[in-house]
Amino acid sequence: MKSLQIAASGMAAQQLRVDVISNNIANMSTAAYRPRAAEFSDLMYQQYLTPGTITSQVGTVVPAGIQIGTGVRPSTVSMEITQGSLRETGAELDLALDGPGFLEVTLPSGESAFTRDGKLNRSPDGEIVTMDGFPLADGITIPQDARRISISRDGEVTAYFDNEAEGQSIGTISLASFINEKGLEAIGDNMFRETEASGAVNRQVAGTEGTGVIRQGYLEDSGVDVVQEISELIEAQRGYELNSKVITASDEMLAATTRLR
Repeated sequence: MKSLQIAASGMAAQQLRVDVISNNIANMSTAAYRPRAAEFSDLMYQQYLTPGTITSQVGTVVPAGIQIGTGVRPSTVSMEITQGSLRETGAELDLALDGPGFLEVTLPSGESAFTRDGKLNRSPDGEIVTMDGFPLADGITIPQDARRISISRDGEVTAYFDNEAEGQSIGTISLASFINEKGLEAIGDNMFRETEASGAVNRQVAGTEGTGVIRQGYLEDSGVDVVQEISELIEAQRGYELNSKVITASDEMLAATTRLR
């Protein structure tokens, strides 16, 4: 009976769905987290009678045929391109991206990574770095004697000093964009890596060519909709239970077969 294998594939699919939902819920407080969604495809079909088969000498054909499916498989776990709400913090190195785009950071290996988590800090050398100490790829260093900095919507960083009315520009924070954001590889710590699927990185000034603007003193909250996730969790649980009932029914049918005399 193929129903045992088919139902088992359904249980595995719903388990994967629960895994994805649980990760979304676990990151409901993660800054700039973008929720994931599991998507599925049906497996190959066994053709017992192919539609369109000629069934008589006069040319009549089968209108539908007999095609038996063999189950379900995961096709992708895709990232939802949704922006979380912006929360005001007032901190001068808290940045939120209002619209598409990513901040580019440099990893210890020299490789570039991309993030929307704008919780930034100043390193002992004055560099603008992430919470894990990775510097922005723009290489902006805040002078030690700067009393405050200002970051404009287009990313220009201006430092202000004592006894000087005018600020001094010390660099510009550029944004990175991709043709296919869903093709980025998540590497943890709120960061992504460029892949063949995402396309090459396009670096540009904030607010141009479809990128968002930078909001100083704000952070982007997680994009997880908890109510929707709980609803999908219940649905996945019911799907898992229904597939388990199919296995139980198939097992009872097989047991009845073995009892035949």
